[in-house]
Amino acid sequence: MNKILEIKNLETGYGKKQVLFGMSLDVGKGEIVALIGPNGSGKSTVLKTVCGLIKLWKGEICFDGVPTNGSTPAQNVARGITFAPQGNLVFHDMTVMENLEIGGFQLPRKESKERISQVLEFFPVLKDRLKEDAGKLSGGEQQMVALARALIPKPKLLMLDEPSLGLFPKLLGSVFDKITEINCDTGVTILIVEQKVREVLEICNRVYSIKLGKIAFEGLPGELKDNKERLKQLFL
Repeated sequence: MNKILEIKNLETGYGKKQVLFGMSLDVGKGEIVALIGPNGSGKSTVLKTVCGLIKLWKGEICFDGVPTNGSTPAQNVARGITFAPQGNLVFHDMTVMENLEIGGFQLPRKESKERISQVLEFFPVLKDRLKEDAGKLSGGEQQMVALARALIPKPKLLMLDEPSLGLFPKLLGSVFDKITEINCDTGVTILIVEQKVREVLEICNRVYSIKLGKIAFEGLPGELKDNKERLKQLFL
């Protein structure tokens, strides 16, 4: 496997509270890799540490073969790492277009405009909403804006933190279909944290389960899909 992300013996946390304990995982180029597990297990902390929002205490993170320990979020975006955080986070008082332009802040203006145009092909419903304030959109549309914004820099690794959070059940299928479409059409590698386990196991290539800040399971989604007892153990 040609690895794009390698995490070795990662330890980190918030203040004095340690959240991750010697955790290791890897992601291959072009894969969709899922992180599952109970609330508070450290899944989101993994993504925040990779993108540079949280500093690691011990261990090593390598992206595309280059150590990124101590890198800022801006430096990691320039390397090809983008992050769509939990909760459909958009700038509510800014238009959809302004939200997308923020995604291209490191690109030359012409290239940013071209990338926005390209990314909107994945989200045609947004084309008619570009002048509206993002805060007035539905939850599903705000999720589209957050995803689109993260794609503007043309990332090598797209990290998604619970993209289904807060969405109506009827929208879940379309969100996961869109993630698969983006992966297939662009080749971008995706690392996704998700609580909708059944849905994410349908689209991922490999899965890690995190429990109490440590890897509790690593394998193929088929090993968990029909194993309710094993899933129950991982989430208790």
